[in-house]
Amino acid sequence: MTTTFPDVTISTDRLVLRPFDLEDVTALADMMNDEQVTAWTSLPHPYTHADAHAWATRYSHAERAEGRGIVFAVSEFLTQRLVGTVHLKNTDWRTRSTEAGYVTAPWARGEGYASESVLAVAQWLFRDQRFERLEVRTAADNTASQQVAQKIGCISEGVLRNAWIARAQSADGSWTDTRTDLIVWSLLPEDLEDADEYGGHEGYGNAVVHRADAGGHRVCADWN
Repeated sequence: MTTTFPDVTISTDRLVLRPFDLEDVTALADMMNDEQVTAWTSLPHPYTHADAHAWATRYSHAERAEGRGIVFAVSEFLTQRLVGTVHLKNTDWRTRSTEAGYVTAPWARGEGYASESVLAVAQWLFRDQRFERLEVRTAADNTASQQVAQKIGCISEGVLRNAWIARAQSADGSWTDTRTDLIVWSLLPEDLEDADEYGGHEGYGNAVVHRADAGGHRVCADWN
């Protein structure tokens, strides 16, 4: 049984989803120090250049190599500017299920990039990798993340009470931990099929996937 994801790059009309590299370090550090990222994730704060370097060059690649999931750096197709990240984690290879987390840079919000990138990953996950479930967990007050889940067709399954530690910023700029509920969302292959049948996900289309061959070159996949 396969227990690692392949080394792939996914392209949409506007975005390229690829492995992180050294050139992403500065933009990654800037993105992860945003107040919304600090509030809703468990990342260290402040998120240092060393943290970004370790993630971009080592830890993100280890997620795939060690079978835990896969990490995509999301960049604009035209400018190559880093707009966010999509991380598949807590992967269960027996049940063919995994959990998606995503972050969008503050300057790129409101453009639909998060929905476009997560949907592209879901299409690849179901159609190429034959997975059966994609899960998303959002903090109860994180409405932006919930909108992404809804936009790609996820179904809300319920609430995990008091299951997450978010962070709240005080008037003096300091951060304190605060407990919150988590809303559990799921997306199944048939949910995407239903959306395609009824004209859902307008403007996104299908993603194009490129695999790395033995020589490290990218070759186009043929599942579309």
